[in-house]
Amino acid sequence: MQALRRDEDAFRIGYTVSRKVGGAVDRNRAKRRLRAAAQEVMPAHACAGHDFVLIGRRATLKRPFPALIGDLETALKKLDAYNE
Repeated sequence: MQALRRDEDAFRIGYTVSRKVGGAVDRNRAKRRLRAAAQEVMPAHACAGHDFVLIGRRATLKRPFPALIGDLETALKKLDAYNE
């Protein structure tokens, strides 16, 4: 995950998955999994005034969904963009 602080009241999320992950089917599946995880975590815990980019990796395809959510929360904490 990457983040950029900006002067706005809301946060925005972007997703990127490179061709190294696989074909179009695999890349789209990785994006769907990232979107689902972000939908659960970001509204409750992401700080407003940030742009976030979630980067899909090959492991995104096989990672258990609860672990993916935990990874997203950990990334927010490391970026100092986590609200309790």
